[in-house]
Amino acid sequence: MLCFFLGALGIHRFYVGKIGTGIVQLLTFGGLGIWALVDFIMVVTGNFKDAQGLPIKVTA
Repeated sequence: MLCFFLGALGIHRFYVGKIGTGIVQLLTFGGLGIWALVDFIMVVTGNFKDAQGLPIKVTA
C-alpha cells in the first residue's frame, strides 16, 4: 500500500530500511515515477527485498 500511494516519495523504502535509496527516491520523486512503478511491480510479484535481503510478502 505504501508503494502504491506514496511510491513517488520513497516512503516504502524508508519502511523496509533502505534509507539511502529512500532519500534518493524522495529527491527525484520516485525517479519521475518510473522507479516507483518498478518497485510496485516488484512488490506485487514478490521480488522486493528489505534491507537485510528478506523478501517482502504481500498480504491481503
